[in-house]
Amino acid sequence: MKCRTGKSGCVSRCFKFGLLAVIGIGAVTWVVMQLWNCLLPDLFAGVSPIGYWQALGVLVLSRILFGGMRGGFHHGCKHHGHKHQAHWESLTEEERAQLKGRFHSRWSRCCTPQAECTEPQAKAADKPADKA
Repeated sequence: MKCRTGKSGCVSRCFKFGLLAVIGIGAVTWVVMQLWNCLLPDLFAGVSPIGYWQALGVLVLSRILFGGMRGGFHHGCKHHGHKHQAHWESLTEEERAQLKGRFHSRWSRCCTPQAECTEPQAKAADKPADKA
């Protein structure tokens, strides 16, 4: 595994992700504003055009009313999390440890000190067998 000595890679990745999120939300807000202003005043009497911040408010309000306040992505499947939970429960302890190791190596590699950067399999090989 290639480890970074500093957190600059992690900060850079987080900054890029944040910038893309802001740009994406801004673009979706602009599209909502354009659609509202092009369609609704002509379709319904008494509806006036809206500005950018009002369009963002419409998006937030629709998220609260129709999407709920839960976080994360649901991909149109109401029981998406239940499928993952059932899969997790069907795994053996060894498979769970391997999966945790893969996630740990992928997501925490840039934020850990150099001394802690080792392969998860190497750490598991150094530990004695479970004495239970």
